[in-house]
Amino acid sequence: MALTDTESGNANGEDGVGEADVIAKACVLDGFTFSAEVRSLIASLPEIHEDTGRTESAMERFIYIMDNYQEQSHLLDPHLEWMVNMLLELIRNEKSPPLLVHLGFKFLYIVCKVRGYKIFMQLLPHEVADVQPVLDLLCRQDPKDTETWETRYMLLLWLSMTCLIPFDLSRLDGHLDSDSAQGREPIMDRILAVAKSYLAVSDKSRDAASVLVSKFVTRPDVKQKRLGDFLDWTLTTVSQANDLTMEGTIILDGALQNLCQLFKHGKRDDFLQYAPTVLQCLDQRRLPESNQAMLRKLGMKLVQRLGLTFLKPRLAKWRYQRGSRSLAVNLAQSDSSQPMVTSTPDLDSQDEDYDIPEEVENVIEQLLVGLKDKETIVRWSAAKGIGKVTGRLPKELADEVVGSVLDCFSFQETDNAWHGGCLALAELGRRGLLVPSRLPDVVPLILKALTYDEKRGACSVGSNVRDAACYVCWAFARAYEPTELKPFVNQIASALVITALFDRNVNCRKAASAAFQENVGRQGTFPHGIDILTAADYFAVGNLNNCYQSISVYIAGFSEYTKPMIDHLVAMKVNHWDGAIRELATKALHNLTPKAPEYMADSVLPQMLPMATGLDMHGRHGAILACAEITHALYKLSSQSNRPVTELLSPDTVEGLRGIHQKLTDRKQYRGFGGELMRPAVCVLIEKMSVSKMPFTGDPVITGWQWLIDDSLKSLHLFSSGAKQGIKEAAVSALASLCNEYYQLEPGMADTQMQEVLVSQYIEALKSPEVLTRCGCALALGSLPRFIIRTKLQQVLEGLQQACTVSQKDVGFTEARRDAATALAQVCVTVGLDAEGSPDSVLCAANIQQVYSTLLNCMGDYSMDSRGDVGSWVRAAAMTSLMEVTLLVASSAPDLLSPGIPLRSSSQCLLCVPSASLKSKGAEKLTYGRLLHSFQDPPQQCPAVPHIPHQEELRSIFPAAEASYLNWNAASQAFSHITRLLRLQTYQYHTLLGLTVSVGGLTESTVRFSSQSLFDHLRGIQQDAVALGQFGDTLLRIFKDHLRNDRVSVPLLKMLDQMLANGCFELFTSEDNHPFCLDLLALCKEEMKRSKDVQKLRPGIAVYCGMIQFQGSVRKSVLLQLLMLLCHPFPVIRKTTASQVYEMLLTYDDAVDPEVLDDVMTLLRRVIFFLETGRPQKSWGRNQLCDWLKVPRPTPVAKGPAQ
Repeated sequence: MALTDTESGNANGEDGVGEADVIAKACVLDGFTFSAEVRSLIASLPEIHEDTGRTESAMERFIYIMDNYQEQSHLLDPHLEWMVNMLLELIRNEKSPPLLVHLGFKFLYIVCKVRGYKIFMQLLPHEVADVQPVLDLLCRQDPKDTETWETRYMLLLWLSMTCLIPFDLSRLDGHLDSDSAQGREPIMDRILAVAKSYLAVSDKSRDAASVLVSKFVTRPDVKQKRLGDFLDWTLTTVSQANDLTMEGTIILDGALQNLCQLFKHGKRDDFLQYAPTVLQCLDQRRLPESNQAMLRKLGMKLVQRLGLTFLKPRLAKWRYQRGSRSLAVNLAQSDSSQPMVTSTPDLDSQDEDYDIPEEVENVIEQLLVGLKDKETIVRWSAAKGIGKVTGRLPKELADEVVGSVLDCFSFQETDNAWHGGCLALAELGRRGLLVPSRLPDVVPLILKALTYDEKRGACSVGSNVRDAACYVCWAFARAYEPTELKPFVNQIASALVITALFDRNVNCRKAASAAFQENVGRQGTFPHGIDILTAADYFAVGNLNNCYQSISVYIAGFSEYTKPMIDHLVAMKVNHWDGAIRELATKALHNLTPKAPEYMADSVLPQMLPMATGLDMHGRHGAILACAEITHALYKLSSQSNRPVTELLSPDTVEGLRGIHQKLTDRKQYRGFGGELMRPAVCVLIEKMSVSKMPFTGDPVITGWQWLIDDSLKSLHLFSSGAKQGIKEAAVSALASLCNEYYQLEPGMADTQMQEVLVSQYIEALKSPEVLTRCGCALALGSLPRFIIRTKLQQVLEGLQQACTVSQKDVGFTEARRDAATALAQVCVTVGLDAEGSPDSVLCAANIQQVYSTLLNCMGDYSMDSRGDVGSWVRAAAMTSLMEVTLLVASSAPDLLSPGIPLRSSSQCLLCVPSASLKSKGAEKLTYGRLLHSFQDPPQQCPAVPHIPHQEELRSIFPAAEASYLNWNAASQAFSHITRLLRLQTYQYHTLLGLTVSVGGLTESTVRFSSQSLFDHLRGIQQDAVALGQFGDTLLRIFKDHLRNDRVSVPLLKMLDQMLANGCFELFTSEDNHPFCLDLLALCKEEMKRSKDVQKLRPGIAVYCGMIQFQGSVRKSVLLQLLMLLCHPFPVIRKTTASQVYEMLLTYDDAVDPEVLDDVMTLLRRVIFFLETGRPQKSWGRNQLCDWLKVPRPTPVAKGPAQ
């Protein structure tokens, strides 16, 4: 067997295998190659059946092997016989214990499940000698044993095969009149009794029991004696069972399955006399009203079987028969001019006259009702029944059935009726029962079904209808000659293309693509079929964005599809309930405009304008966006010939576009939930009208547009959380375009009045008490064009600087600081740089330090709230802004960069990445990576950034070649590069500070990879006294600078614990009272002084225990601190201290005099025991420990008198 890459461990396409290649390799099994392993598994069953573990392992392995062939089960056929024989040999062996017998039947069931019971049954022995043993074994089974249901299932199937022996079963009973057989029941009665009992069980044996009944009761000898009585029993069971209880439902399910199998396998002549009675019983049972879908489905299946029983088995002469169905012939004929040869049905021949029973009408009526059932399985069963029954009716009656099916396609009917109708039409078409004369009635309904979408509340229904309609098109392609479908080719092709491209549901898009492909192959008449299939194949239509924005443009290049696609988008998608679909539809209209500009300007836009101010909220939203996108696309076309867009638009259209905002304002449609849709849509309209240079300069509508933008930015806090970001981005984008087009008196000269108003109001809004107002106005300042900011630059920079500053009052305005940092860089890039310029107009020597100071201060924003480290948003924005400003300065006036600026930028950036946890600050890491590579290797048009210390070393640590694939969001890749910066003294402080938070953090992957990289570095300098001393000094400086700063000090204590445990400072242990040890002890004592924070005290205790390895007075001081912690007010701290000291003395036994070591350890064990049992003594045995350890006894400090 050739295995796929998935099975060999290469599952995610790491070798570059694409999706299409993976799909092509999905089924590559060419034979059953596990033969030897399966033989050994089966042969080992007698040895392992008593070992539960080995049995489960063998079972799992066998299931895994068989499941590989679930899709290609026919490959098992050459091997089924020997597998069955080996298992049956174990089962038939009289010495086999019951456990082994059940295990053998479980293996048989697994094979049966994969291959299917109909094929598998044929391999079971069915000789006369097998009847009695199988029946006896089945009678000995417990129907309530849930562990052995596979045994009962397989025995029932086996018994159903043995029932096929061509001998009268009475011969197997012997002489029942003899004295020895007086108490023996006939085999016929025994089998019927077993079958009846298993029709009422709740496991899968019920299905096998129905198969047994169908094989057994239809035997010639049994049906003469028992058929009538058995049907009476079954109908009594159906009538009396209560489907409102679980037990009654199971009994009814078994009885209905039984009847279905009987009327399927039994001869018509035998069952015709009972059919009216069964139908009457079903009518009285009213199964269509049941709440159980499975019962309704079985009832529908039984009704169709009864209908087939009432009608003579015959092939309708009037049915439509297609001639050649070869794909090669169809394609060859479509390329040649030779006429196609078709076979026409002999419609003149008269059907054989015979009476149709009255019950058939009842059957058809129930099947038609079943087409409208709420469950798909019931509708599908009814549709198949319609097809089968109609095939035995005369032409006139069959045509009436078709007409009744077409009645399902009414907009008064539910989506269930439409779905059932489509399934029925597909079945009728496949069987040739839908004559070509009916196609003019059927095709328009199918085209409607392909776009069926009924709104229900906040969503819609109809995806199953559209999928079924695609199935109908697929079935018609196989059923009819091309000449029959030729009048409808363009309509069907356009509808399938539209569904394949624009349907919201991916299953419908793929179904439409498959139906289109089938029609191209079978019919050969679809316009540009091969070209379209190449672009919109089954897998390409899986991506919705690709369908709307790429494939649709290509297909619209074929004139037959252009207008139908545009009309569908306008009629069905612009007003769709899903906002994402509406936005994609408007972008698609933008892309399709060059294909039919006149049609867009003269027909589509006039349709959109009334909808843009209509009552339907979704329609308004989509129409406004569509007007904006189409107008912009028309402007692009007109600008190619240097014409204004108004030459393509009628005056009424221009006036309609101008009046949209005013009408919405008058109707107060910017308020409430609808306003959350209208505001961003009208902002997009403003942007596109401005970019399209619509002649509205000086018009009052400009004032209205400006009011909308300002009001949206200042009212963001009033909108729902999901709409705020979209409104803010749309308003900021619209403001930039509006200013560029309508507030510029001459090129580079602003309208001073509007300039003063805009700048002053946005700067003032940066002091608003609403954080979102600050965000919107900060981004608004960043989006203003250069001519607006000129002469106001200093005011803007000061306002943004103040917005970036963290104060006690504004500590919660994190988002505002983030957006202000982003806007600061945007303003600098917009105004440009001139070293000798005015600070009010350009970035220059007078204000460059102010910008850098602000951004570098943002790099130290570590604000925390309930959402976590929200300061990371500010740091990420500041890093991006630093990159943009630095590259701008380096490209224009590198002399303005003082040596300290790049150094501080690089150093502070190094702090951010290691301190970021893997999940919460992934964006910050990526931003850092881009920034670092930009500093070292800027774009080709920019010179290198000067004054970066150790630039060559940085290039070797962060090679430019790795910039494209190095994943800064992966801890395993990032920290191995970061820790190499510890070798550079300039960056050591900030790098180690960042690593401290990572090594002592909470995220497992971050802690693991950061600590691993850090210890790799320390091992490299283990014997270098100078390098290790510098590292120690830097570590102490970080501790001193962040004393009592829990964000750093707690992780630092955790990191020190790991360092001491790994012997990283072993070089210092050889010297008594090394300065590093003394300073570290002093800092630890100061950090933990009077602390009641358990999260800080626990790592502090571990650090004290690790410091016991140092020599000199440090050891005594450490022991004193630990003994003092044994008296801490918190029991958890006392217990932790005792346990840690005990483990410490086990590791460093030289810390205590050997003569008293045993006494100390015994006392500590006793202390730990007392603490674990909740003893109240806080200082029990502590003074004794102090004497043994030669440490002064702690004395309580007397508190002064109360003030």
